[in-house]
Amino acid sequence: MVWLPSNLSPIAYRRLVRLAKTVLAWWHRDDLSYLARLFGTDKWGSHWYTQHYQRYFQSLRNKRLNVLEIGVGGYALSDAGGASLRLWKAYFRKSRIVGIDLHDKTRLSEPRIDIRQCDQTNRDALLALNTEYGGFDIIIDDGSHLNEHVITTFQILFPLLRSNGLYVVEDTQTAYWQTWGGGMDKPRTSMEFFKRLVDGLNHVEYPIADYQPDYFDRHIVEIAFFHNLVIIRKGQNNEKANVPELIQQELALVQRAG
Repeated sequence: MVWLPSNLSPIAYRRLVRLAKTVLAWWHRDDLSYLARLFGTDKWGSHWYTQHYQRYFQSLRNKRLNVLEIGVGGYALSDAGGASLRLWKAYFRKSRIVGIDLHDKTRLSEPRIDIRQCDQTNRDALLALNTEYGGFDIIIDDGSHLNEHVITTFQILFPLLRSNGLYVVEDTQTAYWQTWGGGMDKPRTSMEFFKRLVDGLNHVEYPIADYQPDYFDRHIVEIAFFHNLVIIRKGQNNEKANVPELIQQELALVQRAG
């Protein structure tokens, strides 16, 4: 007798599908784009993020990490979403995956996937979450995509990110959309915010007397921009100026002009 899915109860069918995905995920565990398609996340297909994640995350995949993703998916439906969390669980096979969402998605929790209900702009809640897990190695903002929220969340969480950690912001196209708090040529969008951080990589070259670098100047060592995606690496930005005497010459010119 052939045992077809139609012979199964809905619960048994879901368990069979979950088992099949687990086997396929193990077999294709090195291929993030395949895993994205397998689990039904839009990180490949609607977007093209996994090709970049593959490059940045591949050397980390066998480490014991804490990975935080903001936004579980499924909007207000309590039993919908979680596709990206399952993707990360399959790829980072030794890591703890944590998801937060404005809506209650806790019923989607499973072994190695913890889900908390949390507003991504609530400083106290984010600080408590960071303390609970002892910090995060990778943070991915796939939350509201509202420009103000993106900036606020980064300002709270990036200082808490572990050294050499990666902070990712997805769906930055909303920086150009007015209904999301963005717009063309507006100075306070998420993209304008991150573009200003690029200058901080070279802060030791500024011809500014007594310039005091801020936290982001001192702890951002890499920023990569892709289509609708920003990846920022944390570290110690303490390289010395290339030619200090030329900076002094530039400073003298600025002071004379002023």
